[in-house]
Amino acid sequence: MRAIYVRRISIGICIGLVLLSFPMIGQGPVFPKKTGVQTPGVQHPMEELPKAATIEVKGDPDWLSVTADALWITSGNVDHVVRIDPTTNQTGVVVTVHKPCSGLAVGFGSLWVPSCGDKILVRLDQQTGALQATVSAGPADDEGGVTAGSGSVWLVTSKEGELTRIDARTNKVIARIRIPAGSFNPLFADGSVWVSSNAGNALVRVDPTTNKVLSSTAVGLMPRFLTYGARSIWVLNQGDGTVSRVDSKTGKLIATIGVGIPGHGGEIAFGGGSVWATETEFPLSRIDAKTNTVVAQWHGAGGDSVRYAFGSVWLTDLRGEKVWRISVQ
Repeated sequence: MRAIYVRRISIGICIGLVLLSFPMIGQGPVFPKKTGVQTPGVQHPMEELPKAATIEVKGDPDWLSVTADALWITSGNVDHVVRIDPTTNQTGVVVTVHKPCSGLAVGFGSLWVPSCGDKILVRLDQQTGALQATVSAGPADDEGGVTAGSGSVWLVTSKEGELTRIDARTNKVIARIRIPAGSFNPLFADGSVWVSSNAGNALVRVDPTTNKVLSSTAVGLMPRFLTYGARSIWVLNQGDGTVSRVDSKTGKLIATIGVGIPGHGGEIAFGGGSVWATETEFPLSRIDAKTNTVVAQWHGAGGDSVRYAFGSVWLTDLRGEKVWRISVQ
């Protein structure tokens, strides 16, 4: 998820303090400085990260998604969705989608790609990349998300608070669900749709049987990206650089973990008993799911999107036009 850099403006001491916690009109939010985790022995330079493979991807490799036998990645600057074969660590099929953005979802034999260029949702065959359908439902934000579950694909389609449900059998919109304004990233897990409310500092739970909001859990400042693992929803909070852990059965907050990586971009994934978070300056942070602590963190260039699959961590380098396959130890 692409980082956007904004200029810090201070008009008096009081206004400067306010800008640290609230969005700045017309320029986007101003974030605290990234410090990472200060625990001795946790931080390492990126040069020490064990990379099993480096895969060149033209443009700005960003969103990642995983099928049973491949990874798919978007490159919005060149209108590409690219397949990566994990057996060879080589790129293969390249599909043209106008400004792919706002995540990728795998479900019902298909890859679902939001298009910021055409304001639609594109359905591709997950094996061949062949076009199967387009749906007249565009993403609300280029840094949103899309998810699949309960016979449907779910996409936030309005910044005013609208979660759109698409029937995977018919490719038709079957529900538009009211959620808090400023919500963007949905995730289907444990029978519910979870949506981060970036403006409301909350994690919202939607019941797919009723298409209604079940609950809202207070999390960290400006939550955005979500992942599921160890019976929990893990939330990357952009405003304060923390990760919130929420019980996926009860919806209760279990832990708030300081990672020290606030910022506009980032992503989070679960695998190998760990949570993996990425953000510019600190491309990879590893959280032990048993202890809720950061056990390793790498600083330097790279990062933007992360997934765990095929026994490895896959990390994009947005500016360097590459994807790293990282050995997990």
